[in-house]
Amino acid sequence: MESHLHKKGLLMTQKFTPEDLLQYLYKETTPAETEAIEKALAEDWTLREKFEVVKRAAKQLSQLNISPRTEAVLSVLKYANKTLATTDISTN
Repeated sequence: MESHLHKKGLLMTQKFTPEDLLQYLYKETTPAETEAIEKALAEDWTLREKFEVVKRAAKQLSQLNISPRTEAVLSVLKYANKTLATTDISTN
């Protein structure tokens, strides 16, 4: 989160990054950050639009059904078994 202090009138404005909005979406912001983001969302329609884009993207990602190929899983298991077989576990 990047804060900017305007010299005239000492008006405080903040520019929020997509990462800030994502942290807010996942409730990973501090209470002060949450308050600042909510205030900015209430006042800035462009920020609200950006937040909607972040929300849609997060929703689409959560709906993806992704899993590794069977060959990749078997390769990892083979490597793990090979490593376990060559590891001396008698030295505890």
